[in-house]
Parts: sequence; structure tokens; C-alpha cells
Amino acid sequence: MTADPTSADAPAVLDPLEQTLRSVFGIHEFRPHQRVIIEHVIAGGDAFVLMPTGGGKSLCFQLPALHRAGTAIVVSPLISLMKDQVDALQANGVAAACLNSSLSSSDASEVLRELRAGRLRMLYVAPERLVMAGFLATLRTVHVSLFAIDEAHCVSQWGHDFRPEYVQLGELRGLFPGIPLVALTATADDQTREDVRRRLHIETAPVFSAGFDRPNIRYTVAEKRSAPQQLERFIAQHPTDSGIVYCLSRKRVEQVAERLRKAGVRAAAYHAGMPSAERSRVQDAFARDEVHVVVATVAFGMGIDKPDVRFVVHYDMPKNIEGYYQETGRAGRDGLPAEALLLFGMQDAVVARGLIEMGGNPDQVRVELHKLSAMTDFAEATTCRRRVLLGYLGEQLERDCGNCDVCLDPPELYDATVDAQKVLSTVYRTGERFGVGHVIDVLVGATTEKMASRGHDALSVFGVGADRSRDEWTSVVRQLVHRGYLHQDIAEYSALKLRPSASGVLRGEVEVSLARPRARVRAEKRPARSVALTGSAVDADLFEQLRELRRGIATEQGVPAYVVFTDRALADMAARRPRTLVEFLQVHGVGEAKLERYGDVFLEAIAAG
Repeated sequence: MTADPTSADAPAVLDPLEQTLRSVFGIHEFRPHQRVIIEHVIAGGDAFVLMPTGGGKSLCFQLPALHRAGTAIVVSPLISLMKDQVDALQANGVAAACLNSSLSSSDASEVLRELRAGRLRMLYVAPERLVMAGFLATLRTVHVSLFAIDEAHCVSQWGHDFRPEYVQLGELRGLFPGIPLVALTATADDQTREDVRRRLHIETAPVFSAGFDRPNIRYTVAEKRSAPQQLERFIAQHPTDSGIVYCLSRKRVEQVAERLRKAGVRAAAYHAGMPSAERSRVQDAFARDEVHVVVATVAFGMGIDKPDVRFVVHYDMPKNIEGYYQETGRAGRDGLPAEALLLFGMQDAVVARGLIEMGGNPDQVRVELHKLSAMTDFAEATTCRRRVLLGYLGEQLERDCGNCDVCLDPPELYDATVDAQKVLSTVYRTGERFGVGHVIDVLVGATTEKMASRGHDALSVFGVGADRSRDEWTSVVRQLVHRGYLHQDIAEYSALKLRPSASGVLRGEVEVSLARPRARVRAEKRPARSVALTGSAVDADLFEQLRELRRGIATEQGVPAYVVFTDRALADMAARRPRTLVEFLQVHGVGEAKLERYGDVFLEAIAAG
């Protein structure tokens, strides 16, 4: 069954890329940067793609794979993630498969036969599999359309999730010259980005950056007081929503999950110490909405491709901003409103620091301590959290976001121009070679051996800030970093350096307004709600009916609910209330394969609703 293209309601003639976007993926327009990247890769170019989680990275290699001859080889780090993406592609009518250790020998042989016969448009593999000599030899005998390396930050020693097996992927450029190689990630600072390009030998490839901002996510940090009760109150505001709670230890995961279950929450634990079969069961139950909340260690991180996660809670503070950004990015991938709550206690930072310092590689310890310090800065920030987050990732937000706890409950501001000048002058006069601690030592006039040996006790700025405490100066320095007047250079032992914007402050041409530190970080109180719907036109009752229909179909087919349709698609149906197949085809996420498979049953439910 297909819609009648001669109907008066039929869409206008589209170019080939737009046609594929609509007919296969059910998407009606490209997001920023997508089309440029896709056209570049189709033309045979290498690319480094920096795009936020939920920003549409996958289309940047999936759509070119459908417009280039041969099979696209996609490197993915987790078996569960491969399966989710392959399920979604197959539901859209795309010939896709994965090759990993979860397959039986007969199933693996069948996938290889399909590959050799040229019947696959996309094949997902783990990096360990790809660099095996036998598999590389097989690839030399088939027509490879492109290589896509997802989670490419894993290649870099500067990355927060460095994986040695990813480094061997650098061999691809030499073994397969002329075949486009696309590296994609949602989390990469400047050092990581350049290191990835160098290791993959795509130094001349353009960097396509769509920015890191996820405006639909509300960031909140709450002082950790009675964490179990805080978590229960928060989840009570999301009675039927899907969410993830991250903890740093397996023991904590088990305890929190059990407490939530006793409180009536459909919760399950997930960590690397569990049997593989149980982890798979939990992930499948979560994907099918049979479990609402998964309490997990970071082992649950990259394995989630579920677009309708409405909240992410960090019960313990993560060790770095990249991990925090990636994990919170699991929420709201469908573009609907979502929440990220961090319960922060300084003891978390102390424990994390102790674990890091137990590492045997001094350089890696230094990098990780720098990243932990930045994470603590974020948690203690008194300025817009989104500006802090994006600033660390190298992106400047021009104005406060209005969708974080600091913006919604702003601190008191004061004219900090003189304080800013004192800090910036101290950084300048000490040669932009020292970290926060030493700069503050100079400001408060600390008499230390290090100070005397460098002659910094003779500087004009020595002691100019003796009237304030170290904590106050720490707050000022952090805010100047967040506002883009200073940056910390991780490659030079976290030394503070002046940004170009600092010159106007030093010359007295720019006034600086900063926040006074406040003793406690307050959690925002908000009314309870179940599902985040956008637009008053959405029929909430019909939306819930369509969710139930979707759940039944997904259970019958043995696939995650979002593989049938995402929440965004159901919300669009509940707003549009399509009556014909042509109208149904205009719904976000409805392509020709899903129109054929689900059109009649969903139209019937909409008419009855």
C-alpha cells in the first residue's frame, strides 16, 4: 500500500536527497549542517563531524550510504547500540546488518555472505572486528562505499573515553585510499578534535561543527542532602516517563534501584558486573517501555539509542564534563523537553579525585584531574550552566539560556570590573603559565617557597586581593573562564591564559558583572507532569492511546517501541490527526516503509480517538 502521488495533497517534486530523507526516514527537512556534510561525503570527501547527541549525526553517513554504490562500514563501540540502529534502519526498509560477538557462527556467516554478494547498504562492526586481518582481507574484495567511525573521541588520548583498539583504525586511510572516511562525535574539545584527525590521517578533512547546545534540556544542580528522598521526589514528577539514573559504583546502583522499586517505580539496575543476559534483558525492557527507570553505571552510556528518554539524573558527580554532556545527552533526543538533574556533594569530588590519583600514568592522571576540576566548576557555577558547559567545550553562548536552575533562580550580581582586572592582570604578569591555585596565591599574597623562587612576591599585583578569601577569588576566576575572558590550557598543565576579549576589560573599556557566591545550590521546584508535549494542539489523551498501540505492536514484533514510532512522531499524529494515507505520510518519522506497515492501523486508532 502506498499513497497516491497524483493526489492534490501530494508533496511537491523533491530533489534526490530530500526524496530519500522523506521516503526512507520520514523526515521533512534537514537540520543545520546536515545537507552540506552529506553532499560532501557523497562526493567522496573525508569529514570530521562534531554534532550534539540527538543532533542527527547518524544521517550524515546513513543517507550518503544510500546514495553511494557499495556497502558502508560503520564502526560502533557497543553491541546494543549497533542492534538498535540496525533495527531502526530495517524498520525503514534499509538493508542493514551488524557483525559482532553476539551472533552465532551461522548468523555471522550469513551476514558475510550478504556482504560479499553486495546486498547490504550498511554493516555495523566493532573496532576490534574491523582491524582483524581476515575481515580487512574480506573488505578488500567487496565494494565499500564509505567508512563511518562513530564515537570518534575514543581514538584520542585526550578524550574522556580513550580506547586503544580505536587507535588501529588509523590504518584504514592507507589500506583504502579514495574511500571517504567520516569521524563523528558529540564530545570533543580542541585537543581531542585535532588528535582524532591526526590519528585517523584525515588532517586535511574539513571539520563540520553543528555546535553542542541542546536547548530542550533543562540543566539543574542540587546540593546533595538526602539523596534518596531527593531522587524519589524528582521521579514522582515523571510518573510514566523514561529516565536514567547514573551512579558511580555497582553497589550504589543496586541500592538505588531496589529503593525505587520499593517506592513503586518500575526500575531496574544495570552495570558491567551483571550477567550479559540480564543486562540485555534490562536494556530490552527499557527500550520497550516495560521498565521506566534504569539505574546504571556509565556502562549504560553509549548503548542507548532511545529517543524518548525524558530525564537523566546523576546521583553521583561524573568525573568529567565530556561524560556528563554525553550522558545528559541521552535525554530528549527526539527534541521534546527533557531534564538533567545533578545531585552534587563535595565528597563526590574527593572520592573521584582519590580514584584518579591511583592511576599509574602521570600524564593521564594530570589530564583526568584537569577534567575533574572543570566538572566541579560546573557544579559550583553561579552563572548560566549552559554557558559554563558550552564554554568548556569551546562554544560561546551570547546570552544566558533561561533554561537552567541558575537562570530560573538567579544569584545576586555585582560590579566585578575591578576584581576581574586584578585577576586578568595577575594572569598576564605571571606569564600566562600558571594554574588557578598559583594565581590566587599571588592575589592574596601567600608567602610560599614557590612564590619567592619565581620572584612573584615582587610583582605589583602581589597581595592586591588580600581583602577577599580564596573561595571568593576562586569563584571570580571560574566565572571569568565561563564568560570567555580566560581559558585553561589542558596541554600546558591547566595554565590560565587570556582570551582576546580580556584586553577590553584590562583597558577599562568593558564593565564586568559577576555573581556573588551563594552557600547552597537550590533545586528548582516545579509541578509534576508526565510527558513533555510541545504545542497546545497535541491531544494528550490520543497521544497516550497511540503509545499503548505502539507498545503492543513493538511487543509483538520483539523490537523497541521507538523503532515503531518515536514519541515525537506520536505527538505529531496527535496534533495533526491525519485522516488519509497522504496526510499520514506528512507526519514526522513516517516514511514509505512505515506507511505500508502501520498506516491503516494508526489511522484507525486516530479516527476512533
